[in-house]
Amino acid sequence: MEIYWISGSPYAWRALLALEVKGAPYVSRLLDFSKGDTKTPEFLALAPRGKVPVLKDGDHVQTESLAIIAYLDRKFPAPPLLGRTAEETGRIWRAISESVSYLEPAGRRIATRVFFGDTSEPADQIGKAVEEARAELRGMEDALARRRWLAGDQLSAADIAVYPFVELLLRAAGKDAAQPLDLRLLPLAKTYPAIAAWRERIMALPGYERTFPPHWRPAGAAAAR
Repeated sequence: MEIYWISGSPYAWRALLALEVKGAPYVSRLLDFSKGDTKTPEFLALAPRGKVPVLKDGDHVQTESLAIIAYLDRKFPAPPLLGRTAEETGRIWRAISESVSYLEPAGRRIATRVFFGDTSEPADQIGKAVEEARAELRGMEDALARRRWLAGDQLSAADIAVYPFVELLLRAAGKDAAQPLDLRLLPLAKTYPAIAAWRERIMALPGYERTFPPHWRPAGAAAAR
């Protein structure tokens, strides 16, 4: 299998984490967005939308990060990421859906302001995004104070899907441009101790280091703590 990805993309990070958790053999195809790698005819033949991640497994090409996780879960049943029972599957998809609907949109708006200096969104609206992100993190904190993983006692697709967006927010919080936003995320061990412990469990997974965004390595890990 081949995985096409871009450093720092939370969606690509999901796919890489799923591959490592499954212990699936794969070839990494790291692309450079700034060089137009996602706009080449060769890449667009695989992914007409020009987005990562893309998983190529023989003749089958799978796009969309959550679909890739589902594909890998069916192809490599152990460890199961989408539940063993109807109840487990429901809890996992609820956690994923809540992140997709609430945490991710807020996180993207915050990241766009911090990393790209986009001030087109009014201050009161970006303030709402910050409040929405905080509300979702409080919900995660409450859940993780009761259990080790987001959807139960075992690592699942919910953890893999949500984790990269938490890291994106933490990286944003460590930037000077984030100070006016008053994110109140750092130090994570004090603001959200249960999330901090969950984060450490994710970082301890075998193969995690291979998934970490290369361009974050000089200061990313230190800044996020």
